[in-house]
Amino acid sequence: MAQPCNLPRGGWRRLQQTGGICLAVALCVLALAPASDATSASPVGINYGRVGSNLPPPQAVLPLLQGLGIGRVRLYDADPNVLRAFAKTGVELFVGVPDQCLAAAADPAGAASWVKENIQPFVVDTKIVALTVGNEVLTGNNSALMRTLVPAMQSLHSALAAVGLDKQIAVTTAHNLGVLGTSYPPSAGAFRKDLLPYLCPILDFHARTGSPFLVNAYPYFAFSDDPKGIHLEYALLEPGYPGVPDPNSGLHYTNLLVAQVDAAYHAITAANSAASRVVEVRVSETGWPSSGDAGEKAATPQNAARYNSNAMRLVAEGKGTPLKPGVPLRAYVFALFNEDLKPGPASERNYGLFKPDGTPVYELSYKLPRDNSTFGGGGGRGNGTGGYNNNTDGSSGYYGFSAASRVATGRWTWAGATVAGVVAVLMVAAY
Repeated sequence: MAQPCNLPRGGWRRLQQTGGICLAVALCVLALAPASDATSASPVGINYGRVGSNLPPPQAVLPLLQGLGIGRVRLYDADPNVLRAFAKTGVELFVGVPDQCLAAAADPAGAASWVKENIQPFVVDTKIVALTVGNEVLTGNNSALMRTLVPAMQSLHSALAAVGLDKQIAVTTAHNLGVLGTSYPPSAGAFRKDLLPYLCPILDFHARTGSPFLVNAYPYFAFSDDPKGIHLEYALLEPGYPGVPDPNSGLHYTNLLVAQVDAAYHAITAANSAASRVVEVRVSETGWPSSGDAGEKAATPQNAARYNSNAMRLVAEGKGTPLKPGVPLRAYVFALFNEDLKPGPASERNYGLFKPDGTPVYELSYKLPRDNSTFGGGGGRGNGTGGYNNNTDGSSGYYGFSAASRVATGRWTWAGATVAGVVAVLMVAAY
């Protein structure tokens, strides 16, 4: 089924941060907001980007995910070949609505058409749990696109509701942490004032629909910008690091990722105290590059392996942040493959856990527990068998990148798999 929008490849950017506060909405409305049942309780996922000239076909991805023990995947578009490859696998998908589709989706008729063409044909067999509308739109310096974001989210949610899918599929958008004007200490977290006219309606939308607030959080960038002020062990999430106290709240932060998440929580509270009671922050991208340009000295396989192993362990423990200890941290690692067509510094092309031939970029020291995976759970609303369609191929690009704020990047690697074993599995899947 044809995509209604073209899918250009996005660009690399790093954004400056400024500060913010906004009006709260009515307490009674938000207190009664329904909780969406569309999103998974299992915490660890991975981003499957396809801005590469040499990537394997989508059906060859399934053995790699099974080996990792990951059953949650974020896509950056609704490519039908990819959606068919995940049919009847039980893998939970966040499906992207590309930036260039937002203008059409802001119109109710356009949103209904997009859902009809890109979601309804697949939802019986494919476990689609959320739509991510655009990627880092508010920090992309495109005012026309920014104005269409909330209307597109609202229209897509209404389109899903019209066909009975609004309880099954959440609607959200992923933000660069550059939406924060202040992020340190976490208790001082606040949104940029110029973005509040957009963020306040988004928070209202999340509170009303029960969908999560997504952030692309990268400790790598914070460390790279201030290697003398931020300890490497703190940025790498090393469990032995003694941590940093927040002088205002008295809370203790043992790693930078949870500090970034709590800064987002504090920003939500400062902007909309009513929404903060019901809106959950989730990490839609995080990782660490395994290679970079001469000036990107922290981008090494060793650091990437340490960060992603620690991130997986941290999330799999099911614990919350210091501010929200009762809300398990949920995160998607960026990314599955190194992608050779991404512009920008060399690090942008080296976030993958795997090389395009399916061999690990490095070995992780941590392997996810079996219960993290959703494989074998069947498809969307139908009676899935746990198999998958081998008769698909092709790969298209996606819009948006991991490195849009000053926070971090990284990746993981599959521990316990031999290179020969991975290649053999890929060969079987490809044929």
